[in-house]
Amino acid sequence: MTVLTLNVEPLAITEEQFYELCRTNRDLRLERTAAGEVIIMPPAGSETGACNGSISAQLWLWNERSGWGLTFDSSTGFKLPNGATRSPDAAWIMQARWNVLTAYQKRGFAPLCPDFVLELCSPSDEIEVVRAKMREYIANGARLGWLLDPQTRMAEIYEPGEAVETLYNPTSLSGDPVLPGFVLDLSRVFM
Repeated sequence: MTVLTLNVEPLAITEEQFYELCRTNRDLRLERTAAGEVIIMPPAGSETGACNGSISAQLWLWNERSGWGLTFDSSTGFKLPNGATRSPDAAWIMQARWNVLTAYQKRGFAPLCPDFVLELCSPSDEIEVVRAKMREYIANGARLGWLLDPQTRMAEIYEPGEAVETLYNPTSLSGDPVLPGFVLDLSRVFM
């Protein structure tokens, strides 16, 4: 399974048209780069889907207890300040930032970068492409990002103004201070 990139620049697809393209092709996982290229990603394999489920459940449960924001799964697109529309595998936004959006903005691809993003490498992902997405999230306002690679049992931690921290075989990751008290148990991710 490979990722396909379509150059649709001659078509000059608007934000609304891209949203409609995604809406009418719900079975496709689509993103758009800041340059306007449309990326078609294969669906997650079963093992990756199980890992994603564990991550989303842990993040949701922490947020349900804290009540500090909203969690989003891998099917959610966000319109980043640089013009890209990205869909991280897991994301979290502070409630106060969500509350300033209009009802219209909340229904479509919210025009903001999440405070926290997580990308989970699947066998079809090229690590350098995922790393570039992580740098893009940080450059567009994410305050914390985690890149997880179950194949190599590696975690990379991204924060604004900091060098990327790489951990091998971690058993958990702490979201402090961006996600106060959140600890991601990696036993269901690095199986």
